[in-house]
Amino acid sequence: MTAINEFSVAIQRRFGRQKIRKFVLGSIPFILLIVLWHMNSIFLVFEPVEIPPIADVWGAIFWLQSDCPGVFAAIEGHNGCQLTNHVSSSVGRVILAMVVGVPLGIGFGILAGMNRVISAYLEPIGVFMNSVSGIAWIPLAIVWFGVGWETTLFIMLNTIFWLLFFNTMMGVRAVPKVLVQGVQTMGGSKLDVILQVYLPGSMTSIITGLRMSMGFGWRALIAAEMIGGDSGLGFMIFVSAQEFKTEEVFLGVILISIIFLATDRWLLVPLEKWTIERWGLVWKPT
Repeated sequence: MTAINEFSVAIQRRFGRQKIRKFVLGSIPFILLIVLWHMNSIFLVFEPVEIPPIADVWGAIFWLQSDCPGVFAAIEGHNGCQLTNHVSSSVGRVILAMVVGVPLGIGFGILAGMNRVISAYLEPIGVFMNSVSGIAWIPLAIVWFGVGWETTLFIMLNTIFWLLFFNTMMGVRAVPKVLVQGVQTMGGSKLDVILQVYLPGSMTSIITGLRMSMGFGWRALIAAEMIGGDSGLGFMIFVSAQEFKTEEVFLGVILISIIFLATDRWLLVPLEKWTIERWGLVWKPT
């Protein structure tokens, strides 16, 4: 018991009691879901074709990677490193869309928000485009670009750009005029006003837009891959569902959730926390 207590104290010192408590509480729903999932495999409330056993979902990883070099090559009868290819396709589209869409959304949002008259005219357009961005554009995107990566990239870019543009514009518009006038009085240029007033003043709105665009962007991307894609996790889920391979469908859904959860928890949440602490919106004890 002494060793266990010492280990517990060491863990609390290393990670902090609040973090451990938050992690444990956040894990409880997932543990319950896994238990219920396993119980269904025992009592067969739902047939395996509807809810496959956990072992089958785990085995789907090796099946989809059957012809990859190394340990996966021992399993015969399937083509390619399918799982790796689908994951890399979806993640690559997300990264490319973020690299292009984030600077454009923030840049145009700042420019529009700097002029309150222009931003007032563009606000309804931003609301309208956000309401139809993403999935609603898929049929037209297929007509314009055909089935392939162009369609999925367009859908992702459309979602990211308009969410970031609107949030940035509204954040810039909310910056008090007195701060802008203060920098101008001290001889600051337009660039100084943007970098020292508008950008930090709207940063929380930008981060909120970034988190929203990632969430809605992932949903739009998966839908676009299902309907108009030729690769990616959404495409894998759609094809597997048609072939009644529900274990691969479950695997795709789980991977999508893990990738987005990891991105949000390890990248966007720390960035948001740093932002609100950096610009003095919360008090941080020393």
